Amino acid sequence: MDLFSRSWTALRTAVADIPDEDFERPSGCTGWLVRDLVCHLVIDAQDVLITLVTPAETEPTVDAVTYWELVEPPTGEDPLDALIPRLAAAYGEPRWLKFHLDDVGSAAGRAAALADPAVRVSTRDEVLTVGDYLSAYVLEWTLHHLDLIAHLPSAAEPPAETLAAARASLEKIAGTPFPAPLSDTDALLIGTGRRTPSDEEKAVLGDVAAKLPLIIG
Repeated sequence: MDLFSRSWTALRTAVADIPDEDFERPSGCTGWLVRDLVCHLVIDAQDVLITLVTPAETEPTVDAVTYWELVEPPTGEDPLDALIPRLAAAYGEPRWLKFHLDDVGSAAGRAAALADPAVRVSTRDEVLTVGDYLSAYVLEWTLHHLDLIAHLPSAAEPPAETLAAARASLEKIAGTPFPAPLSDTDALLIGTGRRTPSDEEKAVLGDVAAKLPLIIG
């Protein structure tokens, strides 16, 4: 739960520090501008709040790793994906997006800190403990932090400990560790198809390259 707080706080701080003009730059999410990604984070924060107050009585069906499913690469045709840019544009000025993320995001962070990690909750037609749910979101926040700063070289990077935790989660999803020469950031970017590996990196990856990319959703 501490890693959830660190990754979420770092991501929201990075958004707050982005100059208004950079909201029109592309993000690391194909087809989305920075403003679109921030709008998606608002919805993510709402999902966290909803899930934390949706208790379940049955046994867990997934954990922090199996919560994520491997999906097809986004095509831009998904109705929700297409809705996000329209919602983001409706805010008009970046300050309103920043305000909404800070407002809802802070509430999500407080709710997570107050939640009992052993309590079972339901989301996406699955049941898991609060602890596993929040652990799963460390991967989500860290990847989206990398998406946020993909074309913003002066922006703050995710904390080292959350990068390491996200890499460990992705390795469990892959069913194999990534080679040690790859940094945590490179492992995450290449592993999820956010960046194409160089020839040298392909050689380092070896047989692991055949498993990539891992598109999670």
